[in-house]
Amino acid sequence: MGGLQLYDYFRSSAAYRVRIALNLKGLDYERVAVNLVDGDQRSDDYLALNPQGLVPALITGDGELLTQSVAILEWLEETWPEPALLPTEPLARARVRAMVQTISSDIHPLNNLRVLNYLTGSLAVSDEARLAWYHHWIDLGFSALEQLVTGSDYCFGTSPTLADACLLPQMYNARRFKQDLTAFPRLQRIALNLEQLPAFASAGPEATKPQ
Repeated sequence: MGGLQLYDYFRSSAAYRVRIALNLKGLDYERVAVNLVDGDQRSDDYLALNPQGLVPALITGDGELLTQSVAILEWLEETWPEPALLPTEPLARARVRAMVQTISSDIHPLNNLRVLNYLTGSLAVSDEARLAWYHHWIDLGFSALEQLVTGSDYCFGTSPTLADACLLPQMYNARRFKQDLTAFPRLQRIALNLEQLPAFASAGPEATKPQ
């Protein structure tokens, strides 16, 4: 059995989620950079590995390929259940998963790089309209998430969950695109707490950017 291999890009929020979870689980893994700006994801070699041409992709210790960040997060939780990143009670687990889906299904897919590039490229949308598009979907999703979170330091309960692993990367992207976050004080407070935790800090784009 080999080690875990993570194909990722330092600014990919989906890959960022997986790095956080791997760190929280205390797992060693090898990172393989896929530069989305340079188009590495469209290379023949990468498409042979992952036909979607997306990151992250995880090679398990048995050599199996896993794709899609939320599927990888769930696999990590099932394979290494401690420390738990989902509550034990079914209703509580469903609430955390709802927060995960709010970010991973309702916000992120509309604002990822290939969608933004399609807007300005194929549809010839202006940079101003592109940014307005980005801000609209963040505002809509974060407005709901601000009401869904139940913890003071974490999205749910008193320890990190998969929802926190998804929240911080999305907050990072929102700040990067100069989003006004004043309407989301709970999310900002949680993100500030998460940024202080080593597992989150060491997974961030600044800490993982290729030198």
